Amino acid sequence: MIDPVTIDRIIDSAQIVDVIQDFVSLKRRGANFLGLCPFHNEKTPSFTVSPSKGIFKCFGCGKGGNAVNFIMEHEHLSYPEALKYLARKYGIEIEEKVLSDEEKQLGNERESLIIINEYATKYFTNSLLNTEEGIAVGLSYFRERGFNDKIIDEFKLGYSPEQRDAFTENALRNGYKKEFLEKSGLSIFKENFQADRFAGRVMFPILSLSGQVIGFGGRILKTDVKTAKYLNSPESAVYNKSKVLYGLFQAKQEIIKQQKCYLVEGYTDVISLFMSEIRNVVASSGTSLTEDQIRMIHRFTEDVTILYDGDAAGIKASLRGIDMILEQGLNVRIVLFPDGEDPDSYSKKHGSSGTINYIKSNEQDFISFKTKLLNDEAKSDPIKRSSLITDIVKSISMIDDNIKQSVYIQECSKILDISETVLYSEIVKIRRKKIEESNKQQNRSILPISAKIIPAVPGFIDRIYYEVQEHEIIRILLLYGNSVVGFEDREKNIKYEISVADYIIDQLRNDELEMKNVLNQKIFMLAEGLIKQGKQIETDYFIKHPDPEISQLSADLCSTKHQLSPIWEKRGAPLLREEKKLPEILEDLFIKYKLNITNEAKKKLNEKLKLAKKENNQEVIDEIMQRIKKISGIIGILSNMQGRVVL
Repeated sequence: MIDPVTIDRIIDSAQIVDVIQDFVSLKRRGANFLGLCPFHNEKTPSFTVSPSKGIFKCFGCGKGGNAVNFIMEHEHLSYPEALKYLARKYGIEIEEKVLSDEEKQLGNERESLIIINEYATKYFTNSLLNTEEGIAVGLSYFRERGFNDKIIDEFKLGYSPEQRDAFTENALRNGYKKEFLEKSGLSIFKENFQADRFAGRVMFPILSLSGQVIGFGGRILKTDVKTAKYLNSPESAVYNKSKVLYGLFQAKQEIIKQQKCYLVEGYTDVISLFMSEIRNVVASSGTSLTEDQIRMIHRFTEDVTILYDGDAAGIKASLRGIDMILEQGLNVRIVLFPDGEDPDSYSKKHGSSGTINYIKSNEQDFISFKTKLLNDEAKSDPIKRSSLITDIVKSISMIDDNIKQSVYIQECSKILDISETVLYSEIVKIRRKKIEESNKQQNRSILPISAKIIPAVPGFIDRIYYEVQEHEIIRILLLYGNSVVGFEDREKNIKYEISVADYIIDQLRNDELEMKNVLNQKIFMLAEGLIKQGKQIETDYFIKHPDPEISQLSADLCSTKHQLSPIWEKRGAPLLREEKKLPEILEDLFIKYKLNITNEAKKKLNEKLKLAKKENNQEVIDEIMQRIKKISGIIGILSNMQGRVVL
């Protein structure tokens, strides 16, 4: 048990931004910080951290809490374990009874696997540095590769003895259970047989984002054995190779600092580049790049540079990774090392400055890279040239950002000498095909995010609200939240269906809008919680709520005097039942809501502009002018849309 005084010290010491920045790249937005949520897949940041309140909240998936809650959720730890994690981070000593080896095994499977992996790491390190075999075989291999003591310690490198069951026998003798040795993949047990999975290999521990050892990679040093050169731990409760990047724990702070991540293939590539003072580098550990790995990178930066060796066959096999990175909304560049070289070998020959200069001088965007790679085959063959163009256009179509896409189309047009019109036409075909395939799978037409219809309120707008619209949004949510309504995007000729509750949540969360009236916000969050649990929104739940303020407002909003929406005040509107016109009512409601907010924001910015001009602060003037220009454009779109809503 941890005593209450120590718990208070830990919680007081844990700075929420400091804790979360170990796992997520955060950017300041006003008084708060914003980043990509680590708990669900998203391309637009909805994860907010408030240093003044000491809490985090994701407006996409709903998760929230304090620093301890974050560590519990992210690292899958119990409350005491999360406290211990934070105590280690802030150098706070915890006094509690020492657990025996048997008591350690009484924890859950995940805890037991972490304990065994940590024990194995120390065993392999000791074997590397303090045994004759380890020094002669393992340490000499690392020395040949130029790895010094500091890098060996930083990456916890080790050696597993060649004796068949040396580690397993040692672990069993020290009280570690056979069950968890087997589940971790460190040991193999059969009838009357036991063996070390990594016997005779140099060891590369694989760390989680918080620095816990979750698995291992092992390299065999003998050349005459019929076994895989590299061997990884099998999947377990703590290790999923498709969700792990080797070196990310050591690299994450430098990735945030440089706002760039270098992606390589193997363990030694990462370590050699670290030795060359390139510390913002990770590896996919010899596996094909996965979406989960790309999302891990996206938490810390939007810019990825892939470092390929000179093996042409390997490069072509890895081209899929470029499209996956683009599809996840990241910027990707490529560096191709000379034939026969890889990041490891090149850094050894050319040293730190030579490697850094080579990477900077040879970075190229994916269009140039693909063109040079595939153009030799295409040459004058029109069929192969057509395939090359299709391949590059397919990559461009993965980019969601219209401005980026336009720039790449222009570049592609120049390099391949083909008109931009043709390229745009091909992109439209590819996207239409993807939508059709998606519709077939879902058996209905879908527009992924309804917020794309009504433009978003810029994130820099804060502390502006309109209570009338807030009340109306809550009223519609309570009365019709379960109703399914159909919408149509006439420009794209797409129809889709969505529940009223999902539409309202979608509009507010995607724009990071929050009810400023406390009661409205309480009711909204209660309703959102019900939806996330797969429950219906029942008006009785809110009208009979134990909080008298919530029940009173809910009863008031759902009463007959509010049955007609303000939308009916529009001239010439036919008096049909409200629920029959929900799509128009919802669209009109959010257009008005956003229009009021943006108009008020523009007024406030104009006042600030006058003051900045008086003070002759050109930097502030430029920033305000840019914001006014952006808001004016959105106001224009919203004004046109308001005139388009016909009842």
